[in-house]
Amino acid sequence: MPQPVAAGLLKQYLEQRQVAGQTHVGLRPGVLDKMTGRSARPAVAPQRAPEPRRVAESFSEERAAPASLLREAFVAPVVVTPAPAPARVAAAKAPTAVPTLIEVPGMTKAEKLTALAQIAEQSPEARALGTLRETMVFAVGSPDAEIMFIGEAPGSEEERQQEPFVGPAGQKLTGIIKAMGLDRSEVYISNICKFRPAMENQGWSNRPPTTVEMKTCLPYIFTEISIVQPKVLVALGKTAAEGLGLSGPVSKLRGQFYEVQGLPTMVTFHPSYILREEKLADGGRVAKRQVWEDMLQVMEKTGLPISDKQRGYFKK
Repeated sequence: MPQPVAAGLLKQYLEQRQVAGQTHVGLRPGVLDKMTGRSARPAVAPQRAPEPRRVAESFSEERAAPASLLREAFVAPVVVTPAPAPARVAAAKAPTAVPTLIEVPGMTKAEKLTALAQIAEQSPEARALGTLRETMVFAVGSPDAEIMFIGEAPGSEEERQQEPFVGPAGQKLTGIIKAMGLDRSEVYISNICKFRPAMENQGWSNRPPTTVEMKTCLPYIFTEISIVQPKVLVALGKTAAEGLGLSGPVSKLRGQFYEVQGLPTMVTFHPSYILREEKLADGGRVAKRQVWEDMLQVMEKTGLPISDKQRGYFKK
C-alpha cells in the first residue's frame, strides 16, 4: 500500500478513536517508521503498470485495506470503556420554599376561608397578568375535611358555576369520592390556579395554567392548606403536583406519599385522564385501577374503613 494512503488511513482511524474517547493506542516497534517512510527500504525494480480496473473492484479493495493495515499496526484491539451512565435523579422533590402565607381574619376555619376567598377575588397579581379570565373560582367542601383534593385550574363549566370540579372530570372525581364511602361535602376540593386560563377564541376550550400563572395563585392554595390542615393532600395530575413542588411524570410519582407543608401528599392521575383512557379498548381499566390503588392508600392513611369489595375494584 502506498505510504501516503497508509498514513492517511492511520490518521483517519486515530481521529475516530479520539472522538470515541480513546486517548492511547499501542503500536508494534517500527510500524510508524514503516508507514511514514522514515525507515530505509531496498530499491524496487520498475514494475509493469497494472491493468485498468472497474470502479467497483477498486472501491472494494480500498475498503478492505484498513483492516489488514490495522492488524499489522496495532498490538491488540483496544476496548473503549463507555462513560458511566449519569446518576438517576429522583422523580420528585419537596418544594424548596413555601410561598408566603396570607394572614386572614376569622376565628374558625370557615371564617378564615371566606376571608381568603374575598382576598383571592381581588388578586391584583393574577389579574395583572392579562392571561387569566375574570371569574374567580375558589373551593368547595368541608373546612374540617381529612382529605383535600387539589386540581390545576377551573374549566368552562367550573367558571360558569363558580365551583371546582363540576364538569365531566368533576363528575368522575365525585364518583371516586363516593367509591371511597364519602360525599363531596365531606372532603375539600380546590385548584392551584383560581382563575380559568384564557385562550384566543376560547369557547369551551381549556388549557393548563402556565408556571407564572400558577405562581401568582400559590399563596392562596398554600394558605388554604394551612387553614384546613387535612390528614392527606391529593394532587390530581401533573400540573397540581408541580404547583405543590413535586416534579416528574404522574406515572412515576403516583403510588407513594410525599410531604408538602408537613402533610402526606399523594399524586394520582387527573380525572380527565381517566375519561380519555375510557375511550381505549380496555375501557380505561388500567388507569382506573391505578387511581383506585392510590385512593386505597389515602383511605388507609386517614383511617377510613376498607371493605373487601372496595379492595377488589378494577382487579382482573
